[in-house]
Parts: sequence; structure tokens; C-alpha cells
Amino acid sequence: LAFTVVGSYVASLVPSRTMGSFSVLMTMLLGIKFIIRPVMTTREAMQNVSKKKRMVQSIVCGAFIGMICGFVGAGGGMMLLILTSVMGYELKTAVGTSVFIMAFTALTGAVSHFTIGGLPDGWTLALCMAFTLLFAQIAAKIANKSKPETLNRVVGVVLVVLGVVILAVQYL
Repeated sequence: LAFTVVGSYVASLVPSRTMGSFSVLMTMLLGIKFIIRPVMTTREAMQNVSKKKRMVQSIVCGAFIGMICGFVGAGGGMMLLILTSVMGYELKTAVGTSVFIMAFTALTGAVSHFTIGGLPDGWTLALCMAFTLLFAQIAAKIANKSKPETLNRVVGVVLVVLGVVILAVQYL
């Protein structure tokens, strides 16, 4: 959470276009990673990592993710990458962990950005929140019934399409 505040401050010093380009690039690369190399780690393999190693990984990765969250608000995708590739989480556990952590980092990042740059339109914010909550519930039900490989591919395709759409909107 502390590094989310640091990332928010650094973001205030960087041009918006640079931040947006970085976020889109990372989203697309993450999507390609999930399509090409699905995460197939099992819960048993995840639990075989020593507590000391997991603690060190958690501190280092948490600081990195917090910084990225505060900088571009890209915590969820970055967390998935770190939790699956570095920490060895299976995808469903990584998604749940990512969403849980994101609630705290997103709140901290949002408060920092609002303090530095001002509040967004309240009505738009309320609508985004309502639809996010609704569709997160629907997506979670679907994801929990999916096979890990299928879930990896769907996540990858969604991230790549999201990146392409954002690029198209930015440059057209």
C-alpha cells in the first residue's frame, strides 16, 4: 500500500500519454503470455514452496505491484503475472488473490490520485462501480466452472483485445 502512494506521486510527474502507453503495452504482453504459455500450476506445487521464500517473494513483489498500481492503475494484470509466474500460484487462486489485494491497492491509489488531481464525475464513478460489481459476480461464477487452460486462453484474449481497443481509441 505504501508503494501505491509512491507510484501515484511518480505518476503525477510523468506525462499522461507515457503512462497510458506503458499500461496498454503491459496489458497486451500479459495477454499474449497467457495465450502462449498457460499457467498450469497446481495447488499442491504452490504449497511446496518454503515459508521463508514465499515471505521474501511477497515483500519484493508486493512493493513492485504497489508501485505499478499507483503509477498506472494496472495492478490486477500485473498481480496475475507476478502471482502465477514468480510466486507459482495456480490461476484461479491467483485471480482471487489478485482481486482481494486489488481492492486495497486500488482504494489507496484512487485516494492518492484524487488528492493530487481532483475527484472524477460522481455519477460516472457510481455507474462504473455498480456495473463492475455486477459483472464481477457473473464472471466469477463462469471462471470457477472453467478448466484452467480455457480460463488462461480467455484471460489472454480479453487482455489482448482490451489493449488493441485502447490503442485504437488513443490513436484514431
